[in-house]
This record gives sequence, C-alpha cells and structure tokens, in this order.
Amino acid sequence: MVRPIFARTLLVNCMGAALAVGYVGSASAEDAPEYDGELSSFEYAYPVKRFEFSSQGQELQMAYLDVQPEKGSANGRTVVLMHGKNFCAGTWEDTIEALTDAGYRVIAPDQVGFCKSTKPEHYQFSFHQLATNTQALLEDLGVDDVTVMGHSMGGMLATRFALMYPEQTEQLVMVNPIGLEDWKALGVPYQSIDEGYQAELEKTAEGIRTYQESTYYVDTWEPEYDRWVEMLAGMYAGEDGELVAWNQALTSDMVFTQPVVHEFDQLQMPTLLLIGEKDNTAIGKAQAPEDVQETLGRYDVLGEQAADAIPQATLVEFPELGHSPQIQEPERFHEELLKGLESL
Repeated sequence: MVRPIFARTLLVNCMGAALAVGYVGSASAEDAPEYDGELSSFEYAYPVKRFEFSSQGQELQMAYLDVQPEKGSANGRTVVLMHGKNFCAGTWEDTIEALTDAGYRVIAPDQVGFCKSTKPEHYQFSFHQLATNTQALLEDLGVDDVTVMGHSMGGMLATRFALMYPEQTEQLVMVNPIGLEDWKALGVPYQSIDEGYQAELEKTAEGIRTYQESTYYVDTWEPEYDRWVEMLAGMYAGEDGELVAWNQALTSDMVFTQPVVHEFDQLQMPTLLLIGEKDNTAIGKAQAPEDVQETLGRYDVLGEQAADAIPQATLVEFPELGHSPQIQEPERFHEELLKGLESL
C-alpha cells in the first residue's frame, strides 16, 4: 500500500512507545484516551525542555529531561537514559528519582520520531543518526563524559553511541536490550515498511495491554502500568495517529535492519547488563517459521552470550522478571543498578 499523503507539513512532538513489531491488537479506539502529536495533555513527572537543531535539511526539536541531584549531593557524574521503542523519557521516572537521589545528573531525551519530539514525515532513521542527535544535545548542554544507559531499543542505540563516542562514554548500561541476536540472520523474514505501517495502524489499548502483560511483566499486572498503555494507545487514537504509525514503521525497519550484536567485541568501556530472564522479545518472531520461533527471544541465554562477547561486561540477572525489570520491581532493580554504577 501507499501511505496517506498528509495535507500539510506536520512538525509534531510525539510519544516514544509503539508496540513491538508483528503484534496487532484487536480492541476499539474507545479503550484509550486521545492525545495529540505532542502528548500535550500527557505530563511527565519532570519538566520537559526542548533542543532545536537542524538535521537532514529539516528543523527538528528533541524534548528532553535534565534533572539535577539535590544541592550538596552531586557526585559529578551524568547518566544519559535512552528509551525503548515502546517507551519514552517519561517512563524512566522511577529510575530518574533513584539516580538523582544517589547524586547523579540525569539527561533523558525523547529521540526524534518518538514521544514529545518531532515526528518527521520524511527522515532517514538510523542508530548512527540518533546517536549523532544525542551527541549534539550533550554538546549543547556542555556535557562531556557520561554513563549511557539504554533499555529495549535504547540498548541498541546506547551501544551505537558507545561505539561512536568511546572516549566520552565512561560506562555502558543495557537493560533488557533488544538486538542481542540478529533476527534477520536467524531466519526472521523481512517486513516491508508499508506492511509495518498497516500493522501499526491496527494497534489498540487492549492489544498493547495484552502484549505488555505477557512480555514486560510475566503475566502479572499492576494498576500503575495502565498509565503507559493509555499513553501509547492514545497516540494512535489521536488526531496525529497516522503520523505516529508511520514513524513507528520507519523505526521498526531501523531496528530490524541495523544489528549491533556483531560489534559487541569492540566495546571498550565497562558494561553493565541488567537482564530480566523471563523476557521473550524478538522482533518479527510471529512471522518466522515455527522451528525458528522456538529459538528466539531467550533472554536467559542471550544475556550470558552478550556478557561473553563484551570485553568488560558485568551481568546481573533477574530470573523471574520480564522485559521491564525497572518498572516491574523498581527497588530491587535500582539497588543493582546503583551498585553496578559505583563499581566503575
């Protein structure tokens, strides 16, 4: 299919949280509130700032959080948080609180194409480009050495950033990163952007909740998780839903076609892997042959393989947790995180 042509140039700021590739919900749009392309009526726990810059011939803006520790408690270190494809800067709120309480400055951008940042109608998405955008933000803020921490898709982006800017990256932290395996090389068939766009248009609150319950939280659910479901589904249901779906299709193609796993041995900095072993995320798994499906998304195996491949890796495993251990059991997760950061 050919995606709709938008009647005017749309420069909007949108959510950072489309559903995983290949999953289609089935409920109606009535299940979710509606949000505009800037998530204007959805508030983050911390003040949102804007970084305006030019990229690929366009004027863009990145929304970001820049949260300082309490006076007198600063340890002089900065952590940059990189959200996943189904998440955004706002979903890091518990982690931001834990880090700033421990003395860290925290910078959490919404990447272009996600959350409250510009969602361009045309953009060549790549992890190299998003890393470059993030570096431009840090340069604008006058920030040099950083710990880079990525969750889900953000783990792939954090890896790319660390490979591009090794002298600036003091430490790399990956939380249940996707991309610990090369799905394409393992037999998952390619899904075109047009096919991905059609699938994105069908995302709903019920489908998002069902997927998150089984993958993020290991068939458990707490009322506080509903907020993030409403954020995602509301973006699809809102007036800019087609543009949201289009950007999600473009970034899904980036995730599938730009693996970082083959470069893990080139990482030069101490790396902390925080892995919920019950995670089963694998992009496009539903489209793969059955015998291939059974081998994909085994985080109890993938975490150990990644630790073996990365020269200075420390692996912390949570045997009973899923894709989002920082949300599922925040106190336990943050205790391990802070311990790992202090070991640098």
